[in-house]
Amino acid sequence: MTQRIAFQGEPGAYGHQACKEARPHHDPLPCATFDAAIEAVRKGEAELGMIAVENSIYGRVGDVHHLLPESGLHIVDECFIRVHVNLLGMPGARLPDIRTALGHVVILPQCSAFLRENTIHTRVSSDNARAAREVARGDDPTLGALASELAADIYGLDVVARHIEDHARNTTRFLIMARDPDFKRRGKHGMMTSFIFRVRNIPAALYKAMGGFATNGVNMTKLESYMVGGDFHATQFYAEIEGHPDDRNVQLAMEELDYFTDHIKLMGVYPAAPRRHERA
Repeated sequence: MTQRIAFQGEPGAYGHQACKEARPHHDPLPCATFDAAIEAVRKGEAELGMIAVENSIYGRVGDVHHLLPESGLHIVDECFIRVHVNLLGMPGARLPDIRTALGHVVILPQCSAFLRENTIHTRVSSDNARAAREVARGDDPTLGALASELAADIYGLDVVARHIEDHARNTTRFLIMARDPDFKRRGKHGMMTSFIFRVRNIPAALYKAMGGFATNGVNMTKLESYMVGGDFHATQFYAEIEGHPDDRNVQLAMEELDYFTDHIKLMGVYPAAPRRHERA
């Protein structure tokens, strides 16, 4: 039986593209929200979840880091998907015909220069693939959608203008989540370890906690903070490091971290994506 992978969005969304590229042998399962995608994995409706966490232009995807720690799922892989923004229109539509473009609030700033040059107004849609579906269901040749070529294929639209994003390296990073962790060493580009922690309420706790990674030669590739429980004094950190928990230098760094924290939770151990080396 074919396994399924859940993603946020409608068929044709960039999450759908990520599923096809990173897990081509899984059947994509569209979900209305990230929370719904996570719940589908928790309930066994899908074996994996494809969760967008950050875009190289827009920054981190809002609310995702609040969902991950409470999801009960584990990070088992990552992938970087090149985001090509396309202007889609009704069959036969030409660029001068398009006066308004529908797109998600995240995608609109990613092609603002093109839209400005062509005097195209924008309208926010809850999902880029939904924008394509709305254009396909209407009969307005002046209406376009900002979406993937996959969405054009699914909804029978023409690509009026291809690759209109402002930045040539526009990329979204996705985490692949599963119900069970996978601690095996795998992949050709080393391992990554992700975890969350809260520091103890003592002077310079964060500075001292981070010192263990520097002194043990562990490269920390990400450190993000966010409030928890609506309390300005309760700050949680999400971190990613290069290495496997069984590496001796990682063990020493995590032991030091433990001394200065009152909560540590391992989120996942997974192979570093090849794209990390391409971007270096």
